[in-house]
Amino acid sequence: MLISFEGIDGSGKSTQVQRLVQRLQAEGHDPLVVREPGGTPISERIRTLLLDESSDIVPKAELLLFSAARAQLVEQRIRPALAAGRLVVCDRFYDSSTAYQGGGRALFDEDWLEDFHRHVTGGLTPHRTYWLALPPDAARARRAHTPDRMEAAANGFQARVAAAYERLAQRHPARIKRLDATRPPEALHKAIWRDVCALLAR
Repeated sequence: MLISFEGIDGSGKSTQVQRLVQRLQAEGHDPLVVREPGGTPISERIRTLLLDESSDIVPKAELLLFSAARAQLVEQRIRPALAAGRLVVCDRFYDSSTAYQGGGRALFDEDWLEDFHRHVTGGLTPHRTYWLALPPDAARARRAHTPDRMEAAANGFQARVAAAYERLAQRHPARIKRLDATRPPEALHKAIWRDVCALLAR
């Protein structure tokens, strides 16, 4: 089973990934946890390039770089883990490209992007996606570090990303579970864990 976490930067998704993985391990599972972009040597090198504030990357190249990192991750790590019967927990997957490059950069429409993602991943789709919904102003207030290239995008970028996530959740209600990320982290973890247990029981 492939589980992905989505949300704008500062929404707390990485914290929830860590909590879920620890809970799964405590229950005797051996999940593979990966992040996007990253997770393989090539993908990590692409990550460094993408998040470097000095990188002048045009939107189409940005989409292709994220997708190249994803293709490498899927083939080298995610598919082998799924074939071995392991749970895979992914900190971002292709919904991020739809939200950030499709919504934030206004690059292509969602139908085109979804078809493109299918080609990149060979049709691999998360069984469940947890979207931690948080207003951009609240997310910005949470960040204590210097923003990377994506976080430092022009005003309105994160709002467009958040709106794109809203559309994705409406488009895929059976897969994407919307969570109010203003709630305490422990309450969010409990809601996620209940849902994961129901998925595992199927």
